[in-house]
Amino acid sequence: MALPENIALGRRIRLRRQALGKTQGDIASQIGVAVSTIQRYEAGTIRRPKLPVVEAIANAIAADPAWLLGRAAAPQEGTRPLPSSLSPLPAMREWPVLGAAACGKPLHRETPDKTVLAPADVKADAVFQCVGDSMINARIFDGDAVFIRLQPEVENGQIAVVRIGEEYTLKRVYVYEDYVELRAENPTVKAIVLRGDALAPEHFEIVGLAVALFSSAL
Repeated sequence: MALPENIALGRRIRLRRQALGKTQGDIASQIGVAVSTIQRYEAGTIRRPKLPVVEAIANAIAADPAWLLGRAAAPQEGTRPLPSSLSPLPAMREWPVLGAAACGKPLHRETPDKTVLAPADVKADAVFQCVGDSMINARIFDGDAVFIRLQPEVENGQIAVVRIGEEYTLKRVYVYEDYVELRAENPTVKAIVLRGDALAPEHFEIVGLAVALFSSAL
């Protein structure tokens, strides 16, 4: 299930801001608005985001406004066909790595200057770098870049980035009636089980579904 545009916008802003190690107050001061404005944009409570504000926020967090708004520019094609012996490579772009997702214990590591060069047409919203070895049986290794599509729910057994407090981890997600289990793909790593208050929105959320992998091991 896709997120509403204003919610997805807010999550992209928050992920990128956290990756830079900036506070909501830092962004508000930089662009000359109240902290509550940044809070509302990140929470997705502004139903009709104002483009000048989005552009100002984008500049403050060194992001592409079109990416924040979920709009991908269509690649421009040449007007003349290529010779039959040549095949065009896919259009590429620099994807900002918004943070580190633990393949082990949850963590938050800032990656403000890291990017991944990958095809521009990947249907994803964000990139996280993997740290650790808990997902090796899914062929996801330390240092790999995982592309995620922002969405609040996944099917049981799907691999997703989840937030626990202010930290992120990549696991197979299983949602049950009264608890959530986050399973590793490494028999030496114990599953993380969350119950009760640990599942409150301020403590836990499914950030997005893993949809693509950039790995030097593949």
